[in-house]
Amino acid sequence: METLQYLGQGFSVALSPNNLVTALAGTTIGTIVGLLPGLGPINGVALLIPVAFALGLPPETALILLASVYLGCEYGGRISSILLNIPGEASAVMTTLDGYPLARQGKGGIALSISAWSSFIGGMIATLGVVMFAPMLARWAVSFGPAEYFMLMVFAIVCLAGMAGDKPVKTAVAVIIGLLLSCVGIDANSGVYRFTFGSLGLADGIQFVVLVLGLFSISEILTLLERTHHGQAAVKASGRMLFNFKEGSSVFATNLRSGVMGFVFGILPGAGATLASAMSYMSEKRIAGESGRFGEGDLRGLAAPETANSASACGSMVPMLTLGIPGSGTTAVMLGALTLYNITPGPLLFQNQPDIVWGLIASLFVANVILIVMNVPMINIFTRILSVPNWTLVPAIAIITSIGVYAVHATTFDLFLMVAIGIFGYIMRKLGFPLSALLLGFILGGMMESNLRRALSISDGDLAILWNSPITLGLWALVIVMVALPFWRGYRARRARVAAVVEANA
Repeated sequence: METLQYLGQGFSVALSPNNLVTALAGTTIGTIVGLLPGLGPINGVALLIPVAFALGLPPETALILLASVYLGCEYGGRISSILLNIPGEASAVMTTLDGYPLARQGKGGIALSISAWSSFIGGMIATLGVVMFAPMLARWAVSFGPAEYFMLMVFAIVCLAGMAGDKPVKTAVAVIIGLLLSCVGIDANSGVYRFTFGSLGLADGIQFVVLVLGLFSISEILTLLERTHHGQAAVKASGRMLFNFKEGSSVFATNLRSGVMGFVFGILPGAGATLASAMSYMSEKRIAGESGRFGEGDLRGLAAPETANSASACGSMVPMLTLGIPGSGTTAVMLGALTLYNITPGPLLFQNQPDIVWGLIASLFVANVILIVMNVPMINIFTRILSVPNWTLVPAIAIITSIGVYAVHATTFDLFLMVAIGIFGYIMRKLGFPLSALLLGFILGGMMESNLRRALSISDGDLAILWNSPITLGLWALVIVMVALPFWRGYRARRARVAAVVEANA
């Protein structure tokens, strides 16, 4: 009952005229950013953080803007995936497998409307999950001390490497680089300069906005400059623009299963929408069995990743709000936005600033409704944006990025540092290192250090405090499981290859 009262309070915040217009603007911007290949939600959210700060938006309005952009990007990514066979981001890769074949069959309108509906269902399932489970998790997390928080962050980092698919080592290296970057600047306890190399510009450390815009926006500009032409033409969204009752009912069970799966993966730190969409697709393919035409234009193959993708985006808000742990790369950026407003995410946020938390949760409902209402009738308009040439897109991103960084401290040093970080990020991209893992390492690094120091201060330097409580022991067990997971997957893959060779030679 108390949760419903808080939710009602949240809707009073989210439905205020200013915040409603903000949510509408955020979803529109997010959809446009999402459908432009390569940009994705991290860039969309990162570009708007300095804008929100410069406009003097209150924290709840700024969070509603960023959350709306996040959800809008997840919706927008499906348009280029279905019509161009170019995923806007990694989590939209699975959408291309059945979305593009449907578009080639003249069912582009049906595919786009089914994907919009699936995203809506996934978002609503996950938002209901946030309402039910976030307050419970927050009440449980109040019992966390500095040792528990340190181990929780270790678990989040290990999760990131353990769920990194075929490149856990590169993910781990990217996280370590992020942790090292978080150490730059004056040590808060001893006053010692760390890794500043005699530069006063680095005395305050690397600013979050400089790092995130350098890593994602500048490296994306360099990637876009590689493309000398726009690429293939989009398949026209022809035929019916809306799915019928039979088509909708055929994917409804898929929507429910994938929505729950996406929410669960969203809660897990480091799992994210990419893993959620892949797992839901594989799960539905197994369930369909012989009757499925997955990869050839099966509506279930389109609905599953789209539902899981949207559900994961909403689910990733749970660890961010309740534990201060980002559930995805985009929520890591949003976590940085909270620090700009001097807001500490965690269990006490629900008690001390309920307007911010419940306003954000209610805005997820509002943004999902706006997106489904806006996306279906405007499909043809959004598809025209796909023809924006790179010579227009690159300067626009460069100008917005530079203004955003300069507005924070009004120093040219930050601009040069951003460019240097961008070049470094571009090289990391080319070598296959995940930039979101580096960002998560940077975000968690400062919190890990402060919590470890507090824990050791409480115990007079006794490391046993890190495994003395039931919670820390449970987290140690989870860390061991996640460390072992890549080795287990590798062992199974080797056994499968050996079995295939033996069968082929038999």
